[in-house]
Amino acid sequence: MAYKTILTVLSNETQTAQLDAAIAAARKEDAHLEVFCLGVDHAQAGYYYAGASAYVFQEAIDKALDAAEQLEKFVRGKLEAEEIRWSTESAVAQVGGLTTLIGMRARFADLVVLGQPYAESAPAEAEAVTEAALFEGSAPVLIVPEGGLPQNFGNKILVAWSQTEEAMTSVRRALPLLKRAESVEITVVDPSPNGPERSDPGGALSQMLSRHGVNVEIAVLARTLPQTSDILSQRATEIGADLIVMGAYGHSRFREAILGGTTRSMLSKSNLPVLMAR
Repeated sequence: MAYKTILTVLSNETQTAQLDAAIAAARKEDAHLEVFCLGVDHAQAGYYYAGASAYVFQEAIDKALDAAEQLEKFVRGKLEAEEIRWSTESAVAQVGGLTTLIGMRARFADLVVLGQPYAESAPAEAEAVTEAALFEGSAPVLIVPEGGLPQNFGNKILVAWSQTEEAMTSVRRALPLLKRAESVEITVVDPSPNGPERSDPGGALSQMLSRHGVNVEIAVLARTLPQTSDILSQRATEIGADLIVMGAYGHSRFREAILGGTTRSMLSKSNLPVLMAR
């Protein structure tokens, strides 16, 4: 399997690192790049008193339409100079309607490239877009840090292994990258001695990947820091990894939003690209 359709979703012209990363990924994979330009109507009808003028709603829609058209024009100007296959589309939606709109497009993409949803420069709807691609689109999502993709992206990959369904799904979706990597490390943090792999954490996964020709090693780490995300980030730095592959949202989105979790922490802090799936 290869990534032959790559989707990225933009809602303003400041998301240049994300767009550049999507272009680079399409070039690397010899894939078709789809750029979805989003105009977001932030006016929620439920917030207006009964009898409010229809002009209020129409003005919000007009602004969103104009923003989407301007963004698509900007994207076309950038892509016309690129030697890749590409297409653009624009649409307008209210924040509450993003889920279906993004999910339907992500469903037919092999890979979705997005920016960090919790970065300071991220647009307000970034979190909703990311979750729609992961949950409604069931697509693997490559989260790109503000600095963009590393120069040797995909050479050294850290796989965060936790014996969960989400972790296994992420590995399967990352296979095209894992097979081309120079080296892959399966990193297991504080595995349970009573878990399904018991005394051989990561062993079965290592065997599976080796049969695909992946150059793989296993590292079992103690819990030396309070958060798993911090341990993974520290390990990635130590081994010179340029990509982290991990499962997304082992807990509910609501629980992670309120209490925090590995997914949310990685999406907030990581200075490396992270490929997530569930």
